[in-house]
Amino acid sequence: MNSQADTSTTLEQLADILAARKSASPDSSYVASLHHKGLNKILEKVGEEAVETILAARDTAEGKDSQALISEVADLWFHTLVMLSHLDLSHQQVLEELQKRFNISGLVEKASRPTKS
Repeated sequence: MNSQADTSTTLEQLADILAARKSASPDSSYVASLHHKGLNKILEKVGEEAVETILAARDTAEGKDSQALISEVADLWFHTLVMLSHLDLSHQQVLEELQKRFNISGLVEKASRPTKS
């Protein structure tokens, strides 16, 4: 199993690759083609991967191989990172938000969020 340092390195390496491909030719990579197609296409991929993750989780709960779920979560995380990159946001900002939530009840944290209109 990877250590936290290895995981951080993986996220940093991926962030660097995503940043580099953001301005690359759409013919040069899948990520560049997503950036070129725009936010709506990226959001479509995030939604697609979220649905595939849900289905794989259901299959795992029914006793099927969990590797499919791991693969789908990786796809979901990847496309979410592409989305953040497209919006000039970073995984580090998400990690910082998660860090802030340590030692706070999930119910308290949720209640403190602004209401959505």
